[in-house]
Amino acid sequence: MIIQPKTRGFICTTAHPEGCASQVQRQVDYVKSKPAIDGPRNVLVVGASTGYGLASRIVSSFAAGANTVGVYFDKAAEGARTASAGWYNSAAFEQAALEAGRKSYSIVGDAFSDEIKAKTIDLIKTELGQIDLIIYSVASPRRTHPKTGEVFSSVIKPIGDTYSAKTVNFHNGEVSIATIEPATEEEIRQTVAVMGGEDWQMWIDELSAAGVLAEGATTVAYSYIGPEVTHAVYREGTIGAAKNDLEATALRLNKQLGAAGGRAFVSVNKALVTQSSSAIPVVPLYISALYKVMKENGTHEGCIEQMYRLFSERLYSGTPAAVDEKGLIRVDDWEMRPEIQAEVAKRWEELTTENVYELSDLEGYRREFFQLFGFETDGVDYEADVNPDVQIPNLR
Repeated sequence: MIIQPKTRGFICTTAHPEGCASQVQRQVDYVKSKPAIDGPRNVLVVGASTGYGLASRIVSSFAAGANTVGVYFDKAAEGARTASAGWYNSAAFEQAALEAGRKSYSIVGDAFSDEIKAKTIDLIKTELGQIDLIIYSVASPRRTHPKTGEVFSSVIKPIGDTYSAKTVNFHNGEVSIATIEPATEEEIRQTVAVMGGEDWQMWIDELSAAGVLAEGATTVAYSYIGPEVTHAVYREGTIGAAKNDLEATALRLNKQLGAAGGRAFVSVNKALVTQSSSAIPVVPLYISALYKVMKENGTHEGCIEQMYRLFSERLYSGTPAAVDEKGLIRVDDWEMRPEIQAEVAKRWEELTTENVYELSDLEGYRREFFQLFGFETDGVDYEADVNPDVQIPNLR
């Protein structure tokens, strides 16, 4: 079939297998061009099919030579419906890892469930023995609690006051004002239940109880802080409440794993185009302005560049990982440089529909959004007939 992008709001309902494979290969090639990392041997990535999770898996395999297990919730092609982008990404990664002689396995299902945790543990016991790095990179709008059965839904809202700020429709460039009503206490509770640290803690507890955590194991979850302009809807909003819970979990896990020489961190990463960030009002406009400034400054990074820097300079540099006063690893340091933020803030005040393509990299944002789904990728013939039914080599 000939696959074209079909969008609904901030998501694309189709994905292109060859475009996704090309994007994965670009990341693999980048990592292979860099110095090898003396890092982990066996890695579990929970949330492994897109964004920072996928990049972490690529760095683990192709920079550190690690074997990997990826857990993710993606769908195969069915009839006239393409597979999800994460499915195609994972198929391409698995094939590249196989050709490189790395062990790699995929488990598809609800990472919040006891069933998937048990299935993952059985696989680790059978194929790897133990793991020494656990990446937790789960982004989901809903979670069913594995013990109580309660279904939680997250919301993206401010806390306390109504919030209004500029936003942009990245499809047509229209800059407008977004107004968001504050969250209720129940909405805050549910968002923390979905996006906080409880499930991360459950993964570590069950891996530990099963004896599949190597002595001195490291675990890392990902977060974001960002600038003042996004704080009301992000860091000081419902998502921020969840991230605070995630960070508190990291401190507990660091003590828990530290008894055996292990470590737990939250890594605060740079703002990037993801399916999740596209759903947050204000953020796409901020990222577009940030991209323009950082590209002009020569400091722009994507997911793979960020993760290579995290692994090589922070987690496995041979010295203790540098953290801030809250114990956070900050690979958003280039984004948050005062001169970068001052220029972004200046442009933010001036941004309108009329000048948005001049003052920001909105076109770059839009292109990267479609590249998440395998479209607008150089070297791919989008008029060619392709088979959407792609198999994942080591799907369990």
